[in-house]
Amino acid sequence: MLARAKKLIFYATLGAAAITVIVVFLIPNSYTARATILPPQQNQSVLTSMLGTVSGIQTLDFRDLGLKTPGDVFVAMLKSRTIEDALINQFDLRKVYNIKRYQDTRKKLEELSEIDPEREGLISIAVTDRDPKRAADIANAWVDELRKLNSTMAITEAAQRRVFFEQKIADEKAQLANVEAALSQLQQKTGLIQPDAQTRALIGAAAEIRAQIAARQVQLQSMRSYATENNPDVKRLQREIAELQAQSAKLSQTDRTAMTDAEGNLQVPTSRVAGVSVDYLHRARELKYHESLYDFLSRQLEAARIDEAKNAVVIQLVDRAVPPERKSGPKRMLTVVLAAVAAVLLITIWVLLREALRRWQLDPIEAERMARLQAYLRSPL
Repeated sequence: MLARAKKLIFYATLGAAAITVIVVFLIPNSYTARATILPPQQNQSVLTSMLGTVSGIQTLDFRDLGLKTPGDVFVAMLKSRTIEDALINQFDLRKVYNIKRYQDTRKKLEELSEIDPEREGLISIAVTDRDPKRAADIANAWVDELRKLNSTMAITEAAQRRVFFEQKIADEKAQLANVEAALSQLQQKTGLIQPDAQTRALIGAAAEIRAQIAARQVQLQSMRSYATENNPDVKRLQREIAELQAQSAKLSQTDRTAMTDAEGNLQVPTSRVAGVSVDYLHRARELKYHESLYDFLSRQLEAARIDEAKNAVVIQLVDRAVPPERKSGPKRMLTVVLAAVAAVLLITIWVLLREALRRWQLDPIEAERMARLQAYLRSPL
């Protein structure tokens, strides 16, 4: 059967190959440019090391995002709508792709772009386009937009802490100046007062506890920006604040009771300090409290500024995309060969089916069955 239909098979295959050659040569060449970047490594925040220098303050626990590698985060950022829209506007891709809607243009850009994390830890960005220069420019623009987005996000996180502590330290600086002025006025009015050792210790202890309470409250307020109330660190800070507040209340109660301590502890009743000395003690303790809190906030502010500076440059470009010298598609020879093979298979199947149908019609029994079926179909229901 195939031998008898060899001319048909030959000419059909030749015709399919000729049509494929015409079609593939009408398709313009496409070029693929590739850029490679090294994703940043996770750096320990300066805040975690500087907080440890504050007396009695626990360091914050900044946890990662739970992904396998840092590269996964940046692959997701590269595929974000923010970056894709920036590329569409920069290269006017709606006009290049002849697409009106941004959503359809983003899909087309994703089809022509390949972003994959490599085994070595690098991220490869490949862009295919009809213009080799534009392909390289888009690939490099992916990297530039990633840097902008990452820089904005990093600065935002660090700047939020910096602005928060700047506001706190500005308020505390004003309060500290007011307390210093009030204490100075009292000393000028009444004369210099020199409290004894136990009184100075009482001032320091009470102010230190108040400063620790305020520091932990500031730390808790900052932690709530990224943690929920069920976070173990949040609950720990709340318990510590409650304990310190109880200690502060106990020390404050010594102003109203006449407790004595035979062992010479710091719980000396300030009500024994007569007249002006009591006023001096209160203002001196307030000054000590604001000095401790101001020192704590200054350390936090410096840590936030250092983190903001550290996060400025974190993405390294390993290979910058250059205009490719060779086309990446279409693969014309392979397409023609596949079309010819497909034509051979299809025409062969058609020849076999045609011969099987012819033999089936020549069979008397099958011919009679076919006649009955045709008559049944023609008869009215």
